[in-house]
Order: sequence, then C-alpha cells, then structure tokens
Amino acid sequence: MSRHHDHELDARTRRLLRSLIAQYLVDGEPVGSRTLSRSSGLDVSPATIRNIMADLEEAGLVASPHTSAGRIPTPRGLRLFVDSLIELQPLPHEELVRLQRELPPGQAPTRDLLGNASALLSAMTHFAGVVTVPRQADFPLRHIDFVPLPDAQVLVILVFSDNQVQNRVVQLAKPLDGRELEQAANYINTHFVGLRVDDIRAHLLAELRAAGSELNRLVASATELATASFAPQAGGDEVLVSGQTNLMGYAELADLQRLRELFEAFQQKNELLQLMEVCARAPGVRLFIGEESGFAALDGCSVVTASYGVQGRVLGAVGVIGPTRMAYERVIPVVQATAGLLSDALNRAATAS
Repeated sequence: MSRHHDHELDARTRRLLRSLIAQYLVDGEPVGSRTLSRSSGLDVSPATIRNIMADLEEAGLVASPHTSAGRIPTPRGLRLFVDSLIELQPLPHEELVRLQRELPPGQAPTRDLLGNASALLSAMTHFAGVVTVPRQADFPLRHIDFVPLPDAQVLVILVFSDNQVQNRVVQLAKPLDGRELEQAANYINTHFVGLRVDDIRAHLLAELRAAGSELNRLVASATELATASFAPQAGGDEVLVSGQTNLMGYAELADLQRLRELFEAFQQKNELLQLMEVCARAPGVRLFIGEESGFAALDGCSVVTASYGVQGRVLGAVGVIGPTRMAYERVIPVVQATAGLLSDALNRAATAS
C-alpha cells in the first residue's frame, strides 16, 4: 500500500479525517460537511471543509456513496486512521478484571484456556473470537516415561509444561527390557527436560554422531526411543472460533451470500488458519482491514489479532473478526490484553514444574 500522500496531510486535514472516521465508526452513516465543522471543533467554513474532503477523496481516503452528500472512509482511510490517527483507550478496569478471572494462570489444560480466550473475546466485542491452537510439540517437555509392551512395542507417556499428557505407542526394531527403558527415560529426564521434543531429538542425534565408533548403548537406545516417540503427529495446528453468529447482526455483513461465504470460511478453517499463522509470525498486534487479509470471504471484515507465547517464543495468535466499522480504539486494547494474559497463564504453568 503506498503511503506517500499520507504523511503530507496537514494537521487540519488529519483532524477532519479523524473526526469523520470517529463519527462514521459510531453510527455508520456518511458524514456531511456541516456535521464535520461542528464535531471537529475547527473554525473553518463549510466551503473549506468541502475542499479538504475533495482532496481526501482524491487521495483515496474517503468516498461518497452515490445516495448521499456525506463521505465515508475507505479501507485505506481506515488504515491511515489505525496507523497514525487513533487514540487507543486504556482497557476499562472491570474488563481487565473479567479477563483475569476467566484466564486464570492455574492448572487448566491449554486447550480449555484457549477456548476461554476465544469465547471471552467474542463476548466482550460482540464479534467472532478466534484463537490458534499450537501443536503440543511446541511446548517444553516436563517428563517422559516408557512402559514395555509385547512385540517390541513401547507405551510412551509424555507430560508437557502446560500439564497436557500425551500417550503414544511406538514400534521399535527390537525389544528393550524394562531396565533399559528406565535408563533411557532417566537419561532424557535428566538432560533434556524443559526443551521441546524437536530439540531433544536433534540433541540426541548429535550426541550419537559425536559418539562415533564408541557407540554408547544408552545414547543409542534413548535416541531410537526419542526418534520414534517424537515423530510429528498428523493433524497439526487448528483454530477455535467462537460467536460467529454475532456477525449476522451487522447490517454491512447481513447480505445472505456474504454471510454464507463467511460461515464457509469459518467451517473450512484452512484459510483462516493461514491468516492467523501470518499474524502469529510477528509479535504484537496485527490488523487487516477489508481486502488486506487476501481472502475474499473476509472482504467486508476487519481482523484484529495479537500473538501469544511462552518463555519468549510465539505459539499462536488470538483475535477477533468483525465488520470494518468497529471501534478500533476499544477493540485493539481488548485483544492486546487477552493475548498478554494468555501468555502469562501459559508462562506460569510452564514455570510451575
């Protein structure tokens, strides 16, 4: 998006644009010059305002719907507003308290916590709440146990830092007895707890290579067990969506064809997941207005997300999808605070081991 005009707006023009957008976000109606001269508090004639509006229209920041003399902001105007004109409101105390109550840093499994975050965002903004669920392997390992089964199979019990427990049955080339399994588990628990499974596997393979011909039986069996136990599981990332029916209440999304496309996107989820993964790659708040998301189904929507993570590592993103006409100055802090509290809860679970 070219922004070379944007910085050239003088203070008066910026103030008028901000007034116009603030008014439009409240009632969704095109804003006329007379209303603008009152709401902006600027002492300028209606003729001057009309000239400025014409300039803003030429710059692609506002448009006039053909049925009205007033103007509405374009997605590009909204983008400029969000990037440089917005005055974010601090989160009201009672909303912060509600978030802290519903996202407690306790022993709740991660999935429950993420489901709560998505439902809370939906309830607090009246939009659809979305959150990506990270792969379990993205969490540090807290403990591992191996239990021998018949036919050279082993039951692997993995406990992760977020209190989730996973059981897997793996097939070995030849059986290992209970003592060997116990030694391998002790070896991994002593040296590698607190790392993610991909890293543990990489460390063990490196040690095995370094051992060379002096093949250390313990490292060899631990590596074989770890390689089998930590193989990537099918069906990786997913996204939880709450409150999508809220979107039926907004006039700008109420067209049946548009709603059908939107609900299909929520159901298919893969486009939504791609978008959320793009959001998760960058720390902090991300915002897509209208077609900026690159997905046709979300054209009339804005997506506001923030990334969350554990121990400085981004795990996913949480956010809302609503109409482009939303109170950004209120929605952004809610999303930001939710992501922060989610990270706190996960971090506290991780360090409680």
